[in-house]
Amino acid sequence: MHTMPWVIKPVDFKDERQVGAFLQLLDMYARDPMGGGEGLTEQVKARLAAELPNAGGIHLIAWLDDQAVGLLNAFMGYSTFKARALINVHDIAVDPDYRGQGVGQALLAELESIARARACCKLTLEVLSGNTKARKSYERFGFEDYALDPQMGVACFMQKWL
Repeated sequence: MHTMPWVIKPVDFKDERQVGAFLQLLDMYARDPMGGGEGLTEQVKARLAAELPNAGGIHLIAWLDDQAVGLLNAFMGYSTFKARALINVHDIAVDPDYRGQGVGQALLAELESIARARACCKLTLEVLSGNTKARKSYERFGFEDYALDPQMGVACFMQKWL
């Protein structure tokens, strides 16, 4: 891992340049096979720019000088077993030219700092089973499979489209 002068900042949705960088990185991620392989529509981009500032999320961009090289979107949740807030990582994406250089780790470190300041009990995320590079990065950061009782197995992330 290289030591780079990443600057991690929350997205200012009032700054058109930052919104453009945010949408470009998210679209890049959506087009990647690990993001589904299909870009964001113009309608989705417009809605994101308008609605995310009020959705209670944490939206971070990693900057190298003036270039946006990574993105993290996360949302607050709540642990009923701990009676404390938690933060779930919804998206994390790094420009392919900067993967393997510590951008993702820097984004996660900033999010952990935010979570600790908010007295959260944990960070959570989902990762595709075939995304071995991301999974190794998350494990390096300290994430592990979610299991209450190892004999019952690990949790599986499921969805139902509406």
